[in-house]
Amino acid sequence: MEREFVRENYTMLCDFYELTMGNGYFCSGIKDRITYFDLFFRKVPDNGGFAIAAGLEQVIEYIENLNFTDEDIEFLRSKGCFGEEFLEYLRNFRFTGDIYAVPEGTPVFPREPLITVRAPAIEAQFIETYLLLCYNHQCLVATKANRIVRAADGRPVSEFGSRRAHGVQGAIMGARAAYIGGCSSTACTIAEQQFGVPAGGTMAHSWVQMFDSELEAFDTYCKLYPNNPCLLIDTYNVLKSGVPHAIEIFQKYGITKCAVRIDSGDITYLSKKTRKMLDEAGLTECRIIVSNSLDEYIIRDIIRQGACIDAFGVGERLVTAKSEPVFGGVYKLVAVEKDDGSIKPKIKISENSIKITTPHFKKTYRIYEKATDKAIADLMCLHDETIDETKPLLIFDPDNTWKEKEIKDFYVEELQKPIFIGGKLVYERPTTEEIRNYCREQIERQWDEVKRFEYPHNYYVDMSQKLWDCRHELLRKASRRMEEE
Repeated sequence: MEREFVRENYTMLCDFYELTMGNGYFCSGIKDRITYFDLFFRKVPDNGGFAIAAGLEQVIEYIENLNFTDEDIEFLRSKGCFGEEFLEYLRNFRFTGDIYAVPEGTPVFPREPLITVRAPAIEAQFIETYLLLCYNHQCLVATKANRIVRAADGRPVSEFGSRRAHGVQGAIMGARAAYIGGCSSTACTIAEQQFGVPAGGTMAHSWVQMFDSELEAFDTYCKLYPNNPCLLIDTYNVLKSGVPHAIEIFQKYGITKCAVRIDSGDITYLSKKTRKMLDEAGLTECRIIVSNSLDEYIIRDIIRQGACIDAFGVGERLVTAKSEPVFGGVYKLVAVEKDDGSIKPKIKISENSIKITTPHFKKTYRIYEKATDKAIADLMCLHDETIDETKPLLIFDPDNTWKEKEIKDFYVEELQKPIFIGGKLVYERPTTEEIRNYCREQIERQWDEVKRFEYPHNYYVDMSQKLWDCRHELLRKASRRMEEE
Protein backbone atom coordinates (compact mmCIF):
# COMPACT_ATOMS: atom_id res chain seq x y z
CA MET A 1 0.00 0.00 0.00
CA GLU A 2 1.61 3.25 -1.12
CA ARG A 3 1.37 6.21 1.23
CA GLU A 4 0.91 9.86 0.28
CA PHE A 5 3.74 11.99 1.65
CA VAL A 6 4.15 15.75 1.87
CA ARG A 7 6.04 16.70 -1.27
CA GLU A 8 9.29 18.59 -0.91
CA ASN A 9 9.85 21.66 -3.00
CA TYR A 10 12.89 21.03 -5.18
CA THR A 11 12.42 24.10 -7.38
CA MET A 12 15.85 25.44 -6.46
CA LEU A 13 17.53 22.10 -7.18
CA CYS A 14 18.84 23.30 -10.51
CA ASP A 15 22.14 24.18 -12.09
CA PHE A 16 22.71 27.91 -11.69
CA TYR A 17 23.04 28.36 -15.42
CA GLU A 18 19.38 27.40 -15.81
CA LEU A 19 18.63 30.66 -14.01
CA THR A 20 21.18 32.78 -15.85
CA MET A 21 19.94 31.45 -19.19
CA GLY A 22 16.35 31.98 -18.09
CA ASN A 23 17.12 35.57 -17.20
CA GLY A 24 18.81 35.91 -20.57
CA TYR A 25 15.78 34.54 -22.42
CA PHE A 26 13.59 36.93 -20.43
CA CYS A 27 15.73 39.97 -21.20
CA SER A 28 16.06 38.97 -24.87
CA GLY A 29 12.32 38.77 -25.35
CA ILE A 30 12.27 35.02 -26.15
CA LYS A 31 11.02 33.63 -22.83
CA ASP A 32 7.77 32.50 -24.48
CA ARG A 33 9.35 30.93 -27.55
CA ILE A 34 8.13 27.34 -27.76
CA THR A 35 11.01 24.91 -27.65
CA TYR A 36 11.44 21.13 -27.84
CA PHE A 37 13.96 19.23 -25.72
CA ASP A 38 14.73 15.49 -25.70
CA LEU A 39 16.10 13.54 -22.76
CA PHE A 40 17.99 10.48 -24.01
CA PHE A 41 21.13 8.45 -23.33
CA ARG A 42 23.98 7.38 -25.55
CA LYS A 43 25.22 4.07 -24.13
CA VAL A 44 23.74 1.16 -22.16
CA PRO A 45 25.56 0.63 -18.83
CA ASP A 46 27.84 -2.42 -18.60
CA ASN A 47 27.67 -2.75 -22.42
CA GLY A 48 24.29 -4.38 -21.96
CA GLY A 49 21.59 -4.86 -24.55
CA PHE A 50 19.06 -2.42 -23.10
CA ALA A 51 18.27 -0.12 -20.19
CA ILE A 52 15.13 0.25 -18.08
CA ALA A 53 13.23 3.56 -17.98
CA ALA A 54 12.60 4.78 -14.43
CA GLY A 55 12.13 8.08 -12.62
CA LEU A 56 8.96 9.45 -14.22
CA GLU A 57 6.93 9.42 -10.98
CA GLN A 58 9.39 11.80 -9.31
CA VAL A 59 9.42 14.05 -12.39
CA ILE A 60 5.62 14.31 -12.21
CA GLU A 61 5.74 15.31 -8.53
CA TYR A 62 8.44 17.86 -9.27
CA ILE A 63 6.53 19.47 -12.13
CA GLU A 64 3.32 19.65 -10.12
CA ASN A 65 5.12 21.30 -7.20
CA LEU A 66 7.25 23.84 -9.07
CA ASN A 67 7.13 27.24 -7.36
CA PHE A 68 9.55 29.85 -6.09
CA THR A 69 9.03 30.90 -2.48
CA ASP A 70 9.65 34.36 -1.12
CA GLU A 71 12.86 33.01 0.42
CA ASP A 72 13.96 31.71 -2.98
CA ILE A 73 13.34 35.11 -4.60
CA GLU A 74 15.27 36.91 -1.86
CA PHE A 75 18.20 34.53 -2.25
CA LEU A 76 18.30 35.08 -6.02
CA ARG A 77 18.06 38.86 -5.51
CA SER A 78 21.11 38.64 -3.24
CA LYS A 79 23.16 37.21 -6.11
CA GLY A 80 23.00 40.62 -7.78
CA CYS A 81 22.69 39.34 -11.35
CA PHE A 82 18.94 39.08 -11.92
CA GLY A 83 16.59 41.90 -12.89
CA GLU A 84 13.52 42.70 -10.79
CA GLU A 85 11.16 41.95 -13.67
CA PHE A 86 12.65 38.47 -14.00
CA LEU A 87 12.39 37.87 -10.26
CA GLU A 88 8.75 38.92 -10.36
CA TYR A 89 8.22 36.51 -13.24
CA LEU A 90 9.69 33.71 -11.11
CA ARG A 91 7.34 34.58 -8.27
CA ASN A 92 4.44 33.40 -10.45
CA PHE A 93 6.37 30.64 -12.20
CA ARG A 94 4.71 27.33 -13.05
CA PHE A 95 5.08 24.77 -15.82
CA THR A 96 2.60 25.33 -18.67
CA GLY A 97 4.02 23.08 -21.38
CA ASP A 98 3.68 19.51 -22.64
CA ILE A 99 5.68 16.48 -21.60
CA TYR A 100 5.73 13.11 -23.36
CA ALA A 101 7.54 10.16 -21.81
CA VAL A 102 8.20 6.45 -22.14
CA PRO A 103 6.37 4.65 -19.28
CA GLU A 104 8.54 3.50 -16.41
CA GLY A 105 9.63 -0.10 -16.70
CA THR A 106 10.01 0.01 -20.50
CA PRO A 107 13.21 -1.43 -22.01
CA VAL A 108 14.86 1.49 -23.81
CA PHE A 109 17.82 1.99 -26.11
CA PRO A 110 20.42 4.66 -26.92
CA ARG A 111 19.51 7.84 -28.81
CA GLU A 112 15.72 7.47 -28.59
CA PRO A 113 13.89 10.10 -26.51
CA LEU A 114 12.82 8.93 -23.05
CA ILE A 115 11.21 12.30 -22.38
CA THR A 116 10.25 15.05 -24.81
CA VAL A 117 9.44 18.49 -23.42
CA ARG A 118 7.52 21.08 -25.45
CA ALA A 119 7.33 24.32 -23.49
CA PRO A 120 8.25 28.00 -23.43
CA ALA A 121 12.01 28.45 -23.46
CA ILE A 122 12.51 29.34 -19.78
CA GLU A 123 10.27 26.51 -18.55
CA ALA A 124 11.82 23.85 -20.76
CA GLN A 125 15.34 24.95 -19.91
CA PHE A 126 14.75 25.30 -16.19
CA ILE A 127 13.61 21.71 -15.54
CA GLU A 128 16.68 20.14 -17.18
CA THR A 129 18.67 19.38 -14.03
CA TYR A 130 15.92 17.69 -12.08
CA LEU A 131 14.76 15.56 -15.00
CA LEU A 132 18.29 14.34 -15.60
CA LEU A 133 18.83 13.74 -11.89
CA CYS A 134 15.75 11.51 -11.66
CA TYR A 135 16.38 9.54 -14.83
CA ASN A 136 20.15 9.18 -14.59
CA HIS A 137 19.85 7.65 -11.14
CA GLN A 138 16.77 5.48 -11.38
CA CYS A 139 17.38 4.21 -14.92
CA LEU A 140 20.87 3.19 -13.82
CA VAL A 141 19.73 1.25 -10.75
CA ALA A 142 16.71 -0.33 -12.44
CA THR A 143 18.94 -1.50 -15.29
CA LYS A 144 21.53 -2.98 -12.93
CA ALA A 145 18.83 -4.63 -10.83
CA ASN A 146 17.32 -6.27 -13.88
CA ARG A 147 20.67 -7.72 -14.91
CA ILE A 148 21.13 -9.16 -11.41
CA VAL A 149 17.59 -10.54 -11.31
CA ARG A 150 18.04 -12.22 -14.69
CA ALA A 151 21.31 -13.75 -13.50
CA ALA A 152 19.49 -15.19 -10.47
CA ASP A 153 17.35 -17.22 -12.88
CA GLY A 154 14.06 -17.10 -11.00
CA ARG A 155 15.48 -16.90 -7.49
CA PRO A 156 14.31 -13.86 -5.50
CA VAL A 157 16.74 -10.96 -5.14
CA SER A 158 16.43 -8.51 -2.27
CA GLU A 159 18.01 -5.05 -2.44
CA PHE A 160 20.31 -4.60 0.58
CA GLY A 161 22.11 -1.37 -0.30
CA SER A 162 20.71 1.47 1.83
CA ARG A 163 23.77 1.89 4.06
CA ARG A 164 26.09 2.12 1.05
CA ALA A 165 23.87 4.28 -1.16
CA HIS A 166 24.85 7.77 -2.26
CA GLY A 167 22.80 9.71 0.24
CA VAL A 168 19.28 9.53 1.62
CA GLN A 169 17.42 9.83 -1.67
CA GLY A 170 19.92 7.46 -3.26
CA ALA A 171 18.82 4.80 -0.79
CA ILE A 172 15.07 5.42 -1.09
CA MET A 173 14.87 5.93 -4.84
CA GLY A 174 17.45 3.21 -5.35
CA ALA A 175 15.17 0.74 -3.57
CA ARG A 176 12.25 1.89 -5.72
CA ALA A 177 14.23 1.56 -8.95
CA ALA A 178 15.57 -1.85 -7.95
CA TYR A 179 12.02 -3.09 -7.37
CA ILE A 180 10.94 -1.80 -10.78
CA GLY A 181 13.91 -3.65 -12.26
CA GLY A 182 12.72 -6.92 -10.73
CA CYS A 183 14.00 -7.21 -7.17
CA SER A 184 11.50 -8.91 -4.90
CA SER A 185 12.06 -6.80 -1.79
CA THR A 186 14.31 -4.32 -0.02
CA ALA A 187 15.94 -3.83 3.36
CA CYS A 188 14.96 -0.14 3.22
CA THR A 189 11.91 0.26 5.46
CA ILE A 190 10.87 3.70 4.23
CA ALA A 191 10.72 2.37 0.65
CA GLU A 192 7.75 0.23 1.65
CA GLN A 193 6.17 3.09 3.55
CA GLN A 194 6.46 5.44 0.58
CA PHE A 195 6.25 3.17 -2.46
CA GLY A 196 4.93 -0.20 -1.35
CA VAL A 197 8.23 -2.00 -1.99
CA PRO A 198 8.12 -5.04 0.36
CA ALA A 199 10.65 -4.50 3.16
CA GLY A 200 12.14 -7.29 5.23
CA GLY A 201 15.15 -8.45 7.18
CA THR A 202 16.23 -10.58 10.09
CA MET A 203 19.48 -10.09 11.97
CA ALA A 204 23.03 -8.80 11.72
CA HIS A 205 26.15 -10.44 13.10
CA SER A 206 25.86 -8.10 16.06
CA TRP A 207 22.69 -9.91 17.16
CA VAL A 208 24.60 -13.17 17.39
CA GLN A 209 27.54 -11.50 19.13
CA MET A 210 25.25 -9.79 21.63
CA PHE A 211 24.51 -13.10 23.38
CA ASP A 212 26.83 -15.38 25.30
CA SER A 213 26.53 -18.03 22.62
CA GLU A 214 25.36 -18.47 19.04
CA LEU A 215 22.88 -21.09 20.25
CA GLU A 216 21.31 -18.63 22.70
CA ALA A 217 21.09 -15.98 19.99
CA PHE A 218 19.25 -18.36 17.63
CA ASP A 219 17.01 -19.65 20.39
CA THR A 220 15.97 -16.15 21.45
CA TYR A 221 15.28 -15.08 17.89
CA CYS A 222 13.11 -18.10 17.07
CA LYS A 223 11.09 -17.61 20.25
CA LEU A 224 10.41 -14.00 19.24
CA TYR A 225 9.84 -14.67 15.51
CA PRO A 226 8.68 -18.26 15.06
CA ASN A 227 7.05 -17.60 11.70
CA ASN A 228 9.59 -18.16 8.93
CA PRO A 229 12.73 -17.10 10.87
CA CYS A 230 16.02 -16.58 9.05
CA LEU A 231 19.23 -17.20 10.99
CA LEU A 232 22.60 -15.72 10.04
CA ILE A 233 24.98 -18.67 10.29
CA ASP A 234 28.45 -17.30 9.41
CA THR A 235 29.31 -15.22 12.52
CA TYR A 236 31.74 -17.88 13.76
CA ASN A 237 31.87 -20.99 11.57
CA VAL A 238 29.17 -21.91 9.07
CA LEU A 239 29.57 -25.69 9.03
CA LYS A 240 30.92 -26.37 12.52
CA SER A 241 28.55 -24.18 14.53
CA GLY A 242 26.17 -22.10 12.41
CA VAL A 243 24.32 -24.88 10.61
CA PRO A 244 24.30 -27.34 13.57
CA HIS A 245 22.96 -24.67 15.94
CA ALA A 246 20.32 -23.56 13.43
CA ILE A 247 19.18 -27.18 13.00
CA GLU A 248 19.03 -27.68 16.77
CA ILE A 249 16.84 -24.63 17.35
CA PHE A 250 14.55 -25.24 14.35
CA GLN A 251 13.97 -28.80 15.57
CA LYS A 252 13.48 -27.64 19.16
CA TYR A 253 10.52 -25.47 18.16
CA GLY A 254 9.28 -27.68 15.35
CA ILE A 255 9.94 -24.96 12.76
CA THR A 256 10.08 -26.21 9.18
CA LYS A 257 9.33 -23.01 7.28
CA CYS A 258 12.60 -21.17 7.84
CA ALA A 259 15.85 -19.98 6.28
CA VAL A 260 19.55 -19.56 6.92
CA ARG A 261 21.77 -16.83 5.48
CA ILE A 262 25.45 -17.01 4.55
CA ASP A 263 27.26 -13.66 4.25
CA SER A 264 30.90 -14.67 3.76
CA GLY A 265 33.24 -17.41 2.62
CA ASP A 266 33.12 -19.69 -0.41
CA ILE A 267 29.41 -19.42 -1.07
CA THR A 268 29.23 -22.27 -3.58
CA TYR A 269 31.00 -24.75 -1.30
CA LEU A 270 29.25 -23.63 1.87
CA SER A 271 25.78 -23.65 0.30
CA LYS A 272 26.24 -27.22 -0.97
CA LYS A 273 27.40 -28.47 2.41
CA THR A 274 24.66 -26.54 4.20
CA ARG A 275 21.99 -27.98 1.93
CA LYS A 276 23.20 -31.50 2.61
CA MET A 277 23.19 -30.99 6.38
CA LEU A 278 19.72 -29.42 6.38
CA ASP A 279 18.25 -32.17 4.22
CA GLU A 280 19.76 -34.90 6.37
CA ALA A 281 18.11 -33.22 9.39
CA GLY A 282 14.75 -33.30 7.63
CA LEU A 283 14.71 -29.54 7.02
CA THR A 284 14.18 -29.86 3.28
CA GLU A 285 12.00 -26.73 3.19
CA CYS A 286 14.62 -24.55 4.87
CA ARG A 287 15.83 -21.99 2.34
CA ILE A 288 19.42 -20.88 1.89
CA ILE A 289 19.93 -17.16 1.32
CA VAL A 290 23.30 -15.66 0.45
CA SER A 291 24.76 -12.16 0.36
CA ASN A 292 28.25 -10.57 0.33
CA SER A 293 29.23 -8.16 -2.48
CA LEU A 294 27.33 -10.00 -5.18
CA ASP A 295 26.64 -8.90 -8.74
CA GLU A 296 25.23 -10.51 -11.87
CA TYR A 297 28.52 -12.18 -12.85
CA ILE A 298 29.19 -13.73 -9.44
CA ILE A 299 25.59 -14.89 -9.16
CA ARG A 300 25.67 -16.44 -12.62
CA ASP A 301 28.95 -18.23 -11.91
CA ILE A 302 28.02 -19.71 -8.55
CA ILE A 303 24.74 -20.97 -9.98
CA ARG A 304 26.66 -22.62 -12.83
CA GLN A 305 28.94 -24.19 -10.22
CA GLY A 306 25.93 -25.88 -8.64
CA ALA A 307 25.48 -23.67 -5.57
CA CYS A 308 22.40 -24.59 -3.54
CA ILE A 309 20.83 -21.16 -3.17
CA ASP A 310 17.19 -20.14 -2.91
CA ALA A 311 17.51 -16.35 -2.74
CA PHE A 312 20.06 -13.53 -2.90
CA GLY A 313 20.65 -10.29 -1.03
CA VAL A 314 22.54 -7.73 -3.11
CA GLY A 315 23.73 -4.40 -1.73
CA GLU A 316 26.41 -1.96 -2.79
CA ARG A 317 27.00 -3.29 -6.29
CA LEU A 318 23.31 -2.86 -7.04
CA VAL A 319 22.29 0.39 -5.39
CA THR A 320 25.43 2.19 -6.60
CA ALA A 321 25.63 0.29 -9.91
CA LYS A 322 29.27 -0.08 -8.94
CA SER A 323 30.56 -1.50 -12.22
CA GLU A 324 29.39 1.58 -14.17
CA PRO A 325 27.91 4.18 -11.83
CA VAL A 326 26.93 6.84 -14.40
CA PHE A 327 23.98 6.46 -16.75
CA GLY A 328 24.92 9.33 -19.04
CA GLY A 329 21.50 10.72 -19.91
CA VAL A 330 21.51 14.14 -21.61
CA TYR A 331 18.92 16.83 -22.33
CA LYS A 332 19.22 18.59 -25.66
CA LEU A 333 17.33 21.20 -27.65
CA VAL A 334 15.95 19.59 -30.83
CA ALA A 335 13.53 22.20 -32.26
CA VAL A 336 11.87 25.59 -31.80
CA GLU A 337 8.53 26.87 -33.05
CA LYS A 338 8.47 29.84 -35.37
CA ASP A 339 5.89 32.62 -35.13
CA ASP A 340 3.70 30.92 -37.73
CA GLY A 341 3.57 27.72 -35.67
CA SER A 342 5.90 25.73 -37.91
CA ILE A 343 8.68 23.73 -36.29
CA LYS A 344 12.31 24.57 -37.00
CA PRO A 345 14.62 21.62 -36.21
CA LYS A 346 17.85 22.21 -34.29
CA ILE A 347 20.95 20.02 -34.18
CA LYS A 348 24.07 19.87 -31.99
CA ILE A 349 27.20 18.99 -33.95
CA SER A 350 30.39 17.51 -32.56
CA GLU A 351 33.60 16.01 -33.87
CA ASN A 352 32.60 13.06 -31.69
CA SER A 353 29.87 11.53 -33.85
CA ILE A 354 28.04 9.94 -30.91
CA LYS A 355 27.34 13.45 -29.59
CA ILE A 356 25.58 14.63 -32.75
CA THR A 357 21.92 14.92 -31.84
CA THR A 358 18.81 13.82 -33.71
CA PRO A 359 16.78 16.94 -34.48
CA HIS A 360 13.07 17.76 -34.63
CA PHE A 361 9.92 16.97 -32.69
CA LYS A 362 9.78 13.19 -32.94
CA LYS A 363 7.83 10.10 -32.04
CA THR A 364 9.24 6.60 -31.63
CA TYR A 365 7.51 3.39 -32.65
CA ARG A 366 8.43 -0.06 -31.36
CA ILE A 367 7.97 -2.66 -34.07
CA TYR A 368 6.83 -6.14 -33.04
CA GLU A 369 6.73 -9.38 -34.97
CA LYS A 370 3.17 -10.70 -34.95
CA ALA A 371 4.15 -14.36 -34.87
CA THR A 372 6.28 -14.08 -31.71
CA ASP A 373 5.18 -10.81 -30.09
CA LYS A 374 8.89 -9.94 -29.88
CA ALA A 375 10.35 -6.50 -30.53
CA ILE A 376 12.24 -6.22 -33.83
CA ALA A 377 13.47 -2.62 -33.77
CA ASP A 378 12.51 0.92 -32.80
CA LEU A 379 11.85 3.56 -35.43
CA MET A 380 12.21 7.28 -34.74
CA CYS A 381 10.00 9.39 -36.99
CA LEU A 382 8.90 12.97 -37.38
CA HIS A 383 6.05 13.82 -35.02
CA ASP A 384 3.37 13.70 -37.75
CA GLU A 385 4.42 10.42 -39.37
CA THR A 386 2.34 7.27 -39.08
CA ILE A 387 3.11 3.66 -39.98
CA ASP A 388 0.77 1.59 -42.15
CA GLU A 389 0.79 -1.86 -40.55
CA THR A 390 -0.89 -3.40 -43.62
CA LYS A 391 2.12 -2.76 -45.87
CA PRO A 392 5.72 -3.99 -45.74
CA LEU A 393 7.99 -1.59 -43.85
CA LEU A 394 11.55 -0.90 -44.97
CA ILE A 395 13.88 0.20 -42.19
CA PHE A 396 17.59 1.01 -42.35
CA ASP A 397 20.50 1.63 -40.01
CA PRO A 398 20.94 5.43 -39.78
CA ASP A 399 24.72 5.08 -39.46
CA ASN A 400 25.26 2.27 -41.96
CA THR A 401 22.49 3.01 -44.43
CA TRP A 402 23.27 -0.01 -46.61
CA LYS A 403 21.90 -2.21 -43.81
CA GLU A 404 18.24 -2.50 -44.74
CA LYS A 405 15.44 -4.80 -43.64
CA GLU A 406 11.94 -5.22 -45.00
CA ILE A 407 9.46 -6.17 -42.27
CA LYS A 408 6.16 -7.92 -42.88
CA ASP A 409 3.46 -9.23 -40.52
CA PHE A 410 4.22 -6.72 -37.83
CA TYR A 411 2.49 -4.25 -35.56
CA VAL A 412 3.72 -1.11 -33.85
CA GLU A 413 3.27 0.66 -30.54
CA GLU A 414 4.13 4.30 -29.91
CA LEU A 415 6.61 4.43 -27.03
CA GLN A 416 5.99 7.85 -25.53
CA LYS A 417 2.73 8.72 -23.79
CA PRO A 418 1.41 12.22 -23.02
CA ILE A 419 2.13 13.10 -19.39
CA PHE A 420 1.40 16.85 -19.18
CA ILE A 421 -0.55 18.83 -21.76
CA GLY A 422 -0.73 22.58 -21.27
CA GLY A 423 0.76 22.13 -17.81
CA LYS A 424 -2.03 19.76 -16.75
CA LEU A 425 -1.32 16.17 -15.74
CA VAL A 426 -3.16 13.84 -18.15
CA TYR A 427 -1.36 10.60 -17.30
CA GLU A 428 -2.88 7.96 -15.05
CA ARG A 429 -0.04 7.16 -12.69
CA PRO A 430 0.52 3.44 -12.05
CA THR A 431 1.59 2.05 -8.70
CA THR A 432 5.14 0.84 -8.20
CA GLU A 433 3.83 -2.73 -8.24
CA GLU A 434 2.10 -2.14 -11.58
CA ILE A 435 5.29 -0.64 -13.01
CA ARG A 436 7.29 -3.66 -11.87
CA ASN A 437 4.83 -6.08 -13.47
CA TYR A 438 4.81 -4.03 -16.66
CA CYS A 439 8.62 -4.11 -16.75
CA ARG A 440 8.65 -7.90 -16.46
CA GLU A 441 6.10 -8.22 -19.28
CA GLN A 442 8.01 -5.87 -21.56
CA ILE A 443 11.32 -7.67 -21.03
CA GLU A 444 9.62 -10.91 -22.06
CA ARG A 445 8.96 -9.21 -25.40
CA GLN A 446 12.70 -8.82 -26.01
CA TRP A 447 14.68 -11.56 -27.75
CA ASP A 448 17.05 -13.60 -25.57
CA GLU A 449 19.94 -12.44 -27.75
CA VAL A 450 19.32 -8.84 -26.60
CA LYS A 451 19.45 -9.99 -22.97
CA ARG A 452 22.96 -11.45 -23.12
CA PHE A 453 25.43 -9.94 -20.63
CA GLU A 454 28.37 -10.18 -23.04
CA TYR A 455 28.11 -9.04 -26.64
CA PRO A 456 24.33 -8.73 -26.76
CA HIS A 457 22.59 -8.45 -30.09
CA ASN A 458 22.61 -4.86 -31.33
CA TYR A 459 18.98 -3.77 -31.14
CA TYR A 460 18.43 -1.17 -33.84
CA VAL A 461 16.97 2.27 -33.26
CA ASP A 462 16.43 3.37 -36.83
CA MET A 463 15.20 6.62 -38.38
CA SER A 464 12.47 7.14 -40.90
CA GLN A 465 13.60 8.43 -44.27
CA LYS A 466 12.11 11.87 -43.53
CA LEU A 467 13.92 12.16 -40.20
CA TRP A 468 17.19 10.92 -41.69
CA ASP A 469 16.88 13.45 -44.51
CA CYS A 470 16.20 16.24 -42.00
CA ARG A 471 19.24 15.36 -39.92
CA HIS A 472 21.60 15.14 -42.85
CA GLU A 473 20.32 18.31 -44.46
CA LEU A 474 21.13 20.15 -41.22
CA LEU A 475 24.58 18.55 -41.18
CA ARG A 476 25.19 19.60 -44.78
CA LYS A 477 24.09 23.16 -44.06
CA ALA A 478 26.31 23.34 -41.00
CA SER A 479 29.27 22.05 -43.00
CA ARG A 480 28.77 24.62 -45.73
CA ARG A 481 28.42 27.39 -43.14
CA MET A 482 31.70 26.41 -41.49
CA GLU A 483 33.45 26.40 -44.86
CA GLU A 484 32.15 29.90 -45.62
CA GLU A 485 33.34 31.20 -42.27
